[in-house]
Amino acid sequence: MLKTYETELAGRKLVFETGKMAGFANGSVLVKYGETVVLVNVVASKEPKEGIDFFPLSVDFEEKLYAVGKIPGGFTKREGKPGDKAILTSRAIDRPLRPLFPKDFRNDVCVVATVLSVEQDNSPEVAAMIGASAALSISDIPFGGPTAAVNVGLVDGKIIINPTVEEREKSDLTLTVAGTIDKIAMIEAGANEVPDDVMLEAIKTAHVEIKKICQFIQKMKDEIGKPKFEYKSFAVDEELYGELEKQFKDRMKTDVQDKDKAVIDDRMAVLAEDAKEYLKEQHGEEYVEENAQAIGEALYKLEKKIVRSMIYDEHKRVDGRALDEIRPLSCEVGLLPRVHGSGMFTRGQTQVLTVATLGMISEEQILDGIDEEETKRYMHQYNFPPYSVGEARTSRGPGRREIGHGALAEKALVPVLPSKEEFPYAIRVVSEVLSSNGSTSQASICGSTLALMDAGVPIKRPVAGISTGLITDPNDDSKYIMLTDIQGIEDFFGDMDFKVGGTEKGITAIQVDIKVDGLSYDIIAEAFERTKVARKHILDDIMKPVIAEPRKEISKYAPKIINTKISVDKIKDVIGPGGKMINKIIDETGVKIDIEEDGTVFIYATENANGPKALEMIEEIAREIEVGKIYKGTVEKIVSFGAFINLGGGKEGLVHKSKITSERVENVEDFLKIGQEVTVKVSQIDDQDRINLTMRFEEEENNKEEKTEE
Repeated sequence: MLKTYETELAGRKLVFETGKMAGFANGSVLVKYGETVVLVNVVASKEPKEGIDFFPLSVDFEEKLYAVGKIPGGFTKREGKPGDKAILTSRAIDRPLRPLFPKDFRNDVCVVATVLSVEQDNSPEVAAMIGASAALSISDIPFGGPTAAVNVGLVDGKIIINPTVEEREKSDLTLTVAGTIDKIAMIEAGANEVPDDVMLEAIKTAHVEIKKICQFIQKMKDEIGKPKFEYKSFAVDEELYGELEKQFKDRMKTDVQDKDKAVIDDRMAVLAEDAKEYLKEQHGEEYVEENAQAIGEALYKLEKKIVRSMIYDEHKRVDGRALDEIRPLSCEVGLLPRVHGSGMFTRGQTQVLTVATLGMISEEQILDGIDEEETKRYMHQYNFPPYSVGEARTSRGPGRREIGHGALAEKALVPVLPSKEEFPYAIRVVSEVLSSNGSTSQASICGSTLALMDAGVPIKRPVAGISTGLITDPNDDSKYIMLTDIQGIEDFFGDMDFKVGGTEKGITAIQVDIKVDGLSYDIIAEAFERTKVARKHILDDIMKPVIAEPRKEISKYAPKIINTKISVDKIKDVIGPGGKMINKIIDETGVKIDIEEDGTVFIYATENANGPKALEMIEEIAREIEVGKIYKGTVEKIVSFGAFINLGGGKEGLVHKSKITSERVENVEDFLKIGQEVTVKVSQIDDQDRINLTMRFEEEENNKEEKTEE
C-alpha cells in the first residue's frame, strides 16, 4: 500500500513514497526532492556469509543518463561501470551507515540508489543518502539509524544548506555532512582555504537540518517500520577469548610494540601459530581445525583491546611516540629526469612518489555524468600497489578506495591552482604509494604539492595533509584520547580517521571515517586544532626548506605555450576545410594547437618545435585585410589584365595592370614574375569581398599631396 510522507529541506519539498515499487526488497523508498527523483532499495540475505570476519555491506549509486536527458556515448549506448563521481557518492552513502549495523552481523546487505530524474538545483547525492537511511530504517534489516545528510555552501561568508547551481558556482565550500540525531557521522569537504572556526560552524549548521530529517524518518519508522529480523551472531567466543587472553596477553603487549610495521606483523604471525599449538595441546587438533576462524577473530580482538588500552589508559603508542607526535618526515623533489615534475614525501613507513604532467587544454578529462560538469582540467590519480604493504599479488587496477583517496587529494589542491587563463595547461598528477603504514592519502597531498611546484605550476600556496585518530572509552564515548598522525594499526583498531588537508590560511579538504556511532562537536574542534598545528609543522619545517615556491620555469620537456587571440569568425579560416590549414601549420612547425570558442589560440611547442613560426602563420591567416593598409605578398597568378597577389592566410587580391607602374603595361610578365615578392596597398574591397590592390600607392600619395598644395 502506497504511503507518502512530506517535509521540507532548505525551503524545497522533500517527499518519501513507499509501498508502490520494488515489493521484493526488504525496504524501498522513492525520494523526490524538487524534480530530483531517486529510488533506494535495500536487501539483506537470509543467511550470513560464511568464512568472513567483516560485515559485507555494498552500496551502489547508479547514475542513469536518461535522468538528465542524455544518451550514453560509446558503441553499446548504455551505462557501463560506474564513473568516479558515482563511486565517491557510493562511499559517502556507506560511511555513515556502516557503524550503525550490529558488530556481530554477517549477512550480506545491498543498498542500491538509482537516479531516475535530476533537477540540478537539488542534489541526487543528498536524496540518495537520506533515502538509504529511510529504506533501512523502515526495513526489517537490523540497523541503528536513522541518519540524514545535507550539502553546505559558503557564499559571501553566508552558510547555505543545499545550495543551488548558481550558489555552488560562487561558493567557497563544498561540504557534505551526515549524522544521527545526536552526533556527526561523516564529513566530506572541498574548501577554498576556509578557517577552522567557519568550517565547524558550517558543520553545526548542517546538523540542525540533519536532526530534523532524522526525526522525520523516525516518524516513518514508528508508523510503518517492520520488526527487525533475528540473525545469527558472529560475536567472538568469550570462553575461547578468555583462554587466549589469559595465556598470551602479556606476550602480545610486548610483541605489538615496535616502530617497524613488518616486525609487528611477523611477531603476530608467530604468536598466532603458537596460540594454535597451545590450543592443540589443550583441546586437540580437531578443535583447532574446526575453530580456525574463531581463533583468528579472538586474537584480533585481543590485539585490538591491548593496543586501545595502552593508548587510552597508559597514553602509550605502539611505536613509542607521544600522542601528538608526528612520525619522522622527509621530502625530495626533482627525482625523475624526464618527467615534468616529481616529489616524494615520507612519513615514518608511509612513502608516496607523485609525478606531475602538463598537457594541452584539449587533454582535460571529459566527464559523462548526471551533473553539469563536463570536463576536468586537474586530474589527481592515486595508485596503491600490493608491494606497498609487502603483499605478493597482481595489481588489478584502481578500486573504490583508490578512487576515493585520489579524489580527496584532488580536492585539497584545486583551491590553490592557477586559473586556465593564468596557466593554460591540463594537469595530471599521479601518486604512487611506495610503502604504506597509514595516511597515504595525506602523504599524496604533500607529494602532489611538491610535484606541482617542481613542475613550475604557479600554485597560490603549498598544501599539506595530516590525519588524527581517536580511542574512546568503551563505557563512555564522551571520554576519549586523540592521536596525531595515526599509523595503520591505530587506524585498524581506533574509532576515527579524521583527514584534513589545507594551507597556512585554511582548510581545503576533509574526509572523516568513523567506526563509532558519531562524533561530538568537541572532538571535531580538537581534530581541527591538532591538524592545523601539524600542517604548519609539515609546511614550514619540512616542505618549504626543500622547495619554498614553484619553479620560475617549467621543465624543458613540458610543452611551452604561446597564446594569441583571433576574431571568432576567423576560427574557420585557421582550421581550414577539413582541418587542412591547421594540419599544415602543425606539420610544418611540429607544434600542437588548441582553439577555444572565444578565439583564444594556444600553441604548445616542445623542445624541437617552432612555436614562433606557428604563431606567425596563424596571425597571418587571421589577419584582417583593410582598405588603405599596406601588405607584402607574392605573385601567385598572371593574367592578361593584371596579377593575383597572395596576401597570406588564404587571401588574395588583384593588381590591375594599370596599377602596377606608371609606365604603359602591354605584357604583365614584363614587370612581374610568379613567386615574386611585392608590396601592395588595398585600394578597395567590393561587396563580394574581392580585394583590389595597387603597387603605385607611393606615386598616388605624391599626386594627392601635390593637388593639396595647389
